[in-house]
Amino acid sequence: MRYEFIAAHAGEYGVKRMCQALEVTRSGYYAWRNHPVGVREQANRELAERIKQEHEESRQTYGSPRIHAILQRKGVVCGRKRVARLMQMHGIVARKPRKRHPMTTQRQPGAIPAPNLLQRDFSAPAPNLKWVTDITYIDTAEGGLYLAPMLDLFSRRVVGWAMADHMETSLVEDALGMALARRHPAAGLLHHSDQGSQYTSAAYQQCLLDHHLQASMSGVGNCYDNAAMESFFATLKAECVTGQFDTRRQARTAIFEFIEVWYNRQRLHSSLDYLSPVEFEEKPRH
Repeated sequence: MRYEFIAAHAGEYGVKRMCQALEVTRSGYYAWRNHPVGVREQANRELAERIKQEHEESRQTYGSPRIHAILQRKGVVCGRKRVARLMQMHGIVARKPRKRHPMTTQRQPGAIPAPNLLQRDFSAPAPNLKWVTDITYIDTAEGGLYLAPMLDLFSRRVVGWAMADHMETSLVEDALGMALARRHPAAGLLHHSDQGSQYTSAAYQQCLLDHHLQASMSGVGNCYDNAAMESFFATLKAECVTGQFDTRRQARTAIFEFIEVWYNRQRLHSSLDYLSPVEFEEKPRH
């Protein structure tokens, strides 16, 4: 036990330094020393401190299932219900997304949409078979910023993205261009979007044809047809875009870091057996 170690070595090292090294608070140590507790209660206190640490490292975004998963990965033996109970006792909760959803889908009169080939099947047996995409609004004090990400349904990895202060076709073309340059998919990949004017434009449809991609589109006003993308946006709004940014530059930096450093490489996904998208793609398969 860490408190016992500090008490045993108090004559050799400073209490403050040992508490910092062992990641416990001095107040907790002195409370334990003045009022010794049982083994189980002490274990719960130490586990609660570890839970708080992991919660902070997750940017205060993990609930009990992900906290439990990351503790298991680090060799901490504990039950999921125990983690949930301790989080509730100590008021440790995951952030919730804001409810503001400005309209980003603008249909082009007369445009003929592609059929819904995805049919709400958000699974894929391998990478680069199904990509989904959409546009979301980011609020800044300088005005709006728009993000267009491209998600691979195999691993939920963001394979391409673009940001701009407009919703012109070039925004989604840039996102697709990044995805194509990174992934080099074979012909026949299913590309699913909504019926926004950017995706139904002649220029974008020609780009899909040039790269031999199949176009698929959601029904009008039906967010469930692209639920995987909606789930990503909910995660983004809960874990990164939690308020108004001061500037577009600040928003760009935060979103870049969220996608490339946190979401793709570190964030545990329940649908991926609590692996990150990069870990899931690199996992050996037989």
